Amino acid sequence: MKVTVVGAGNVGATCADVIARKELCNELVLVDIKPNFAEGKALDIWQTSPINLSDTRLIGSTGDYSKTANSDVVVITSGLPRKPGMSRDDLISTNAAIVKSVTENIIQHSPNAIIIIVSNPLDVMTYCAYLTAKIDSSRVFGMAGILDTARYRAFLAEELNCSPKDIQAVLMGGHGDTMVPLPRYTTVGGIPVTELISKEKLDGIIDRTKKGGGEIVNLLGTSAWYAPGAAAAQMVEAIVRDQKRIFPVCALLKGEYGMKDIYLGVPVILGKNGIERIIELQLNAEEKKLLNDSAVAVKEVMTVLDTMKKNS
Repeated sequence: MKVTVVGAGNVGATCADVIARKELCNELVLVDIKPNFAEGKALDIWQTSPINLSDTRLIGSTGDYSKTANSDVVVITSGLPRKPGMSRDDLISTNAAIVKSVTENIIQHSPNAIIIIVSNPLDVMTYCAYLTAKIDSSRVFGMAGILDTARYRAFLAEELNCSPKDIQAVLMGGHGDTMVPLPRYTTVGGIPVTELISKEKLDGIIDRTKKGGGEIVNLLGTSAWYAPGAAAAQMVEAIVRDQKRIFPVCALLKGEYGMKDIYLGVPVILGKNGIERIIELQLNAEEKKLLNDSAVAVKEVMTVLDTMKKNS
């Protein structure tokens, strides 16, 4: 089993570290454009192997994609991180060019790979990779929902003073301010969360979740990396171990939820073939409206990319 992580920055290196620690593959390739950066990160992570008791071999590469050949799973984290005051949409032009170039290189050397996108703006970068890769959409999808639900569950565990292990949640829609947490599908040890917390406090947690990325940016001056890196690694684990996990994933809809030709966060079953099934929840009128509003916002950004492609 071979996995490649493109982008050896904070998110990519964290993802690679978790993958190696969990021994999710025999060979792990880390690629970056910055000279010697990926090589240094790979060497550093490899030197943890006697401590963490891991056998995963790491290879670093400065832009040499031949080393990624025949990868089973590829995680793309490349792109500029958000800076304070910068919206996700500001990133689209630069990061679309980066993701397009990376995807072309990956497909050239690993035509059968499953591709996980982490680059922002997430929904439209996943769409960009799909258009570039020209492979089935079940093999090109984005990591957002796992990170967003992790934040939601962490905030709930804090408020309820309980273990985050006991909290299950579903979150849908775009990655950003229009995401749609679903309290009706949120449970704590099997108990509906609405029985354990007031609506006012729950609404506050949902609002904080929507702005979770921005909160980190304001504190650190750059984007989060521990949780996003671990979230991407969890998706890799579900695929390489064929776990059939139910995760919220940014997937291409082909009629599900009454939508077509849009990448949006929805619950899926994730296994060795990538997205093995998109799960359609029975949403109520309010939830449908929130999801549709989120889809409109995502579609606007996708249209920006389409326009850029036509004009290029």
